[in-house]
Amino acid sequence: MGAAALFLAAALPLSACGGSAGAESQQQDLSGTVKVDGSSTVAPLTTAAAEFYAEEEPEVRVTVGTSGTGGGFEKFCNGETDISDASRPIEDDEKSACQKNGVTYGALTVANDALTVVVDKDADWVDCLTTAQLKKIWEPGSTVDNWNQVDAQFPDESLKLFGPGTDSGTFDYFTEEINGEEGASRTDYSPSEDDNVIVQGVAGSPGGMGYFGYSYFEENQDELKALQINSGKGCVAPGAKTAQDGTYTPLSRPLFIYPSKEALGRDEVLDFVQYYVDNNADIAKDARFIPLSSRQAQQLTSDFDQLKP
Repeated sequence: MGAAALFLAAALPLSACGGSAGAESQQQDLSGTVKVDGSSTVAPLTTAAAEFYAEEEPEVRVTVGTSGTGGGFEKFCNGETDISDASRPIEDDEKSACQKNGVTYGALTVANDALTVVVDKDADWVDCLTTAQLKKIWEPGSTVDNWNQVDAQFPDESLKLFGPGTDSGTFDYFTEEINGEEGASRTDYSPSEDDNVIVQGVAGSPGGMGYFGYSYFEENQDELKALQINSGKGCVAPGAKTAQDGTYTPLSRPLFIYPSKEALGRDEVLDFVQYYVDNNADIAKDARFIPLSSRQAQQLTSDFDQLKP
């Protein structure tokens, strides 16, 4: 696991995002630290929430680390963090670790994602790949290293691969959906828990390919090209509509935060999560994430109401 990149929330000149989270924060000044770690995909969303929140409660310090979903859950279940960002649901071994250490929690869906396969912007020979072609490229033992091995009509161009490391929930999700088994992947690619490193690798490599959350593509679309995916019903581009309506299969997914019930007993943690929930749509818009549907937004409010101490 690489060292976690750390984002410190500061009161930045962002667009207004609504009032403070609840009556309690109106009545008293809050202070303290809220520790968040986990998915590098979810980190920009939580960082945006933290930045907005800092405008309301400047004495509360929210830190956001990017150890990957798996690395984040490891810290969370050890009681080292208050909230875990996750791009996949918590797994059985992680549940056991939390139970062993007396950490109880709830899952809150805070955004949608269209896991995006990208190539460098000059790769004009490819617009769409089938899931079978993706598996051919990424499956364990694959030796595909040229585009003409993917499709004989593609040029004789070196294929350089970049992707998330094994602590990443994006890695877990992609390998399960594309290769048929979580964690099953070729290993001779350039891995990183930092999606910005993957962006730079693909953008700087003619014939490069990588995958990560949709928001990273949106932020870097001048340098990258997103591929459409054909899972048997035609080529479908990643995007808000296709992720929400389920047509971008199999790579659309929900994104989560996991607050611990113990941490929610502290006013600053409870207030921050309440703010995150109440202002979720504005936060997602600012961070360029795919927002929740109206049904999902109602479910988020209901789930958090049940989780509150």
